[in-house]
Amino acid sequence: MKRIVFVALAVLVSGIAFAQTGSTAKDITKVLEFKNAEFNFGKIPFGKPVEYDVFIKNISNDSASLDNVTVGCGCTTPKYEKGKRFGPGETVKLTLGFNGGTMGTFTKQASIYFNGGVFVKQLTFKGETYTVPANPAPANSAVEKLKPEVAN
Repeated sequence: MKRIVFVALAVLVSGIAFAQTGSTAKDITKVLEFKNAEFNFGKIPFGKPVEYDVFIKNISNDSASLDNVTVGCGCTTPKYEKGKRFGPGETVKLTLGFNGGTMGTFTKQASIYFNGGVFVKQLTFKGETYTVPANPAPANSAVEKLKPEVAN
C-alpha cells in the first residue's frame, strides 16, 4: 500500500512539474519580447573577446524581474542588473560576452530566469573563430612603384 501511494504521489508531482514547464515556455511570448535572442557573431579572431546586447521588453500588464542568467561554460559572461524590476512597456538590457577561446565554429547558450523562475528563456549565439597569421603578408612592392612622384 505504501508503494502505491508513493508511486501515485511521484506521478502527480511529475505531472504538475511537466504542466508548469510546458505552460511557461508558451506564456513567455505573451509577457516578454526579445531582441537578439539568437545572435551570430560571424567570424572573429581566436581569443578576441566579443559581446552583444539582448533587449527584453515587458509587453504584459504587470511588472517583471530579471532574476538570474546561467551559462554553459566559463567562456560566456553575462552582465545584467540582478533582480531588476521593469514595468509594462519598459525594456532591460542583458549583455552576453564570449572570450573567443573556442577554436572553429561555436554555439553557446544562456538561460535567463524571470519572476522567480516562473519564466525561462534560452538565448543562443554562434560564430566561428579563425587564427590570425603570425606573420602578415609582406608589402607589395609593385604598389610602391605606382605611387606618383611629387614635383619639386
